[in-house]
Amino acid sequence: MRVAVAGCCHGELDKIYETLALAERRGPGPVDLLLCCGDFQAVRNEADLRCMAVPPKYRHMQTFYRYYSGEKKAPVLTIFIGGNHEASNHLQELPYGGWVAPNIYYLGLAGVVKYRGVRIGGISGIFKSHDYRKGHFECPPYNSSTIRSIYHVRNIEVYKLKQLKQPVDIFLSHDWPRSIYHYGNKKQLLKTKSFFRQEVENNTLGSPAASELLEHLKPAYWFSAHLHVKFAALMQHQATDKEQAGKETKFLALDKCLPHRDFLQVLEIEHDPSAPEYLEYDVEWLTILRATDDLINVTGNLWNMPENNGLHTRWDYTATEGAMKEVLEKLNHDPKVPCNFSMTAACYDPSKPQTQVQLAHRINPQTTEFCAQLGITDINVMLQKVKEERHLCGEHEQQGDLGTDDSEEDHSEYNTDTSALSSINPDEIMLDDDEEGEEEVVSTCSDMNTPSVEPSSDQASDFSTSFSDIRNLPSSMFVSSDDASCSPAGGEEKASETVESGDEKDLTEFPLKRLSNEHEPEQRKKIKRRNQAIYAAVDDDNDE
Repeated sequence: MRVAVAGCCHGELDKIYETLALAERRGPGPVDLLLCCGDFQAVRNEADLRCMAVPPKYRHMQTFYRYYSGEKKAPVLTIFIGGNHEASNHLQELPYGGWVAPNIYYLGLAGVVKYRGVRIGGISGIFKSHDYRKGHFECPPYNSSTIRSIYHVRNIEVYKLKQLKQPVDIFLSHDWPRSIYHYGNKKQLLKTKSFFRQEVENNTLGSPAASELLEHLKPAYWFSAHLHVKFAALMQHQATDKEQAGKETKFLALDKCLPHRDFLQVLEIEHDPSAPEYLEYDVEWLTILRATDDLINVTGNLWNMPENNGLHTRWDYTATEGAMKEVLEKLNHDPKVPCNFSMTAACYDPSKPQTQVQLAHRINPQTTEFCAQLGITDINVMLQKVKEERHLCGEHEQQGDLGTDDSEEDHSEYNTDTSALSSINPDEIMLDDDEEGEEEVVSTCSDMNTPSVEPSSDQASDFSTSFSDIRNLPSSMFVSSDDASCSPAGGEEKASETVESGDEKDLTEFPLKRLSNEHEPEQRKKIKRRNQAIYAAVDDDNDE
């Protein structure tokens, strides 16, 4: 089937679907599924805008509300994960996933579903080590700390996904798995985004939690966004005792939705022709949700997942055949995801702007129905009970009482903290910027006082020389050439298409490994850090 993958959406649904229609007219056939890798921005009204972690001047309604209200309907089944610029109060209503609009499905904090026999998993948010071991304690109204921590990945979600044993076909994450850049054309990546160099050399770019999942799940495809650049890689996993040959993962990261940027890719992916053409729950995943229900934590206290260290009575939450049969019975042997979308908040009306819409912590009927059917806990119900108990005890109901602020630094089991973005990345909104302050100017010159590690063409084969002292790659993966210009699987894989919005040239077939033609100028260039507007309608590479 034909699957389209989008990078950072930034609420530009109209533009994405228009570009998809253009691809269908020029391509071999209709697209069956659209996957979005975060920063989706399911903004329903002005209150949702205030829950999005961006400076006020970047808060624009965009076009999602038209799909939420029913004015428009998504022309293709759309599945997405959350990123770090989201209407967090809306997505929080659906911790286990659900419909945010007809034909638009959110995977939840973490989730696995099936479509036409293809197994699709994903995890929302980005990695921050000081929040990784906390529970999901945030709820509206958010303060200056929780509006950010709400989208930070937690160890409980990674732990659940690591219980999966059945093969995963596609996996989505917003930030990249750490070290993935060593398996593709790293030289071209650093030429395109030179400000990544320090973190690539230190091997701190990306999410260590996502890297852990990549090594465990070994999906056929892994799609990401967040860094606003197209990048492809091929990772060959070491064969296990049960496998004759090691699995391989085709990784692809895509750009943000702007004209002439590589934000959309269409792929041919094998599917089961006998499988139903509607979205299905994944029985193994639902079984894991039931098994781990007692592990739910809604406090900001740091905690560790159960492991086989003599301190826990249970550490294995994998799905057994018997437990999966019980789940099927609870579903009445029908794993179809019900089309039970319902509006839970007023929709934006351009003719009647509501600047003082009150924020509320809502319970979504989809989540209520899902939890009742499986017999699991609604995280939001538990949060509300905690708040009520604190209120009855006369305690303050501020977010700081439910959790802890960012001043409490903890590095979990990982040595380095990261949000998967360089501290001087000019292509990302800086949340700490003073909104009324002076425009900060940073240099993105290629020298950056850092020794170059790009090998020459005759040194490309000796890849390990440059990184042997600073890289810590998983032992089950081998490293491909630094100067690889095309995917080794390119001859076997069906060609995929890169679609650029606003480009009226004929679509050209490219292998999966094709990289963006966006380059950084070689000369010293000054960039206004805060004025690289992610949500602008023009190519921000020309901003100065």
